[in-house]
Amino acid sequence: MSGFNGLTRKRRHGVLGILAALPFTVMGNPADPAVGAQTAHRAVTPLKDAPFVQDEDVKCLKSALENGNPDTGPSTFLLKAPPGCRVAAHYHTAEEQLIVIQGSVLTGMKGMRSVTLTAGGFAVMPSKAIHSFSCIGTDPCLMVVTFDRKYDIVWVALNSGS
Repeated sequence: MSGFNGLTRKRRHGVLGILAALPFTVMGNPADPAVGAQTAHRAVTPLKDAPFVQDEDVKCLKSALENGNPDTGPSTFLLKAPPGCRVAAHYHTAEEQLIVIQGSVLTGMKGMRSVTLTAGGFAVMPSKAIHSFSCIGTDPCLMVVTFDRKYDIVWVALNSGS
């Protein structure tokens, strides 16, 4: 026999004991700040405490940075938009992922038909894909957006021929 089944009963229990203890060795004590410093950023933010600020470019949009640093790398934002808020055609160098939490979001991407996403709806905009979105209907929209690298935005003027 070979592998795990070939081990004697005593050795098999020893291996199982080591395997069972391994996650605790790697994770360490969560209260230990040295261990916490080596792990990923941790955050728990109730929606009511999210630090929403007015968007500089789109006056009807508010955003709250939830994780990451958009100036240097990946980031995650919450976005709030009232009914009628429209974000014009643009693109990002980063890939953008969007998940709708509340409301109806009309999402358009160049080369594809526009789709209305509701709670749980998901869209991926590849790097430099021209896209837009609007909060339609009577309810405000709440969305999560993530960017896989440094954030930038390039506004695009679409003419009727494109």
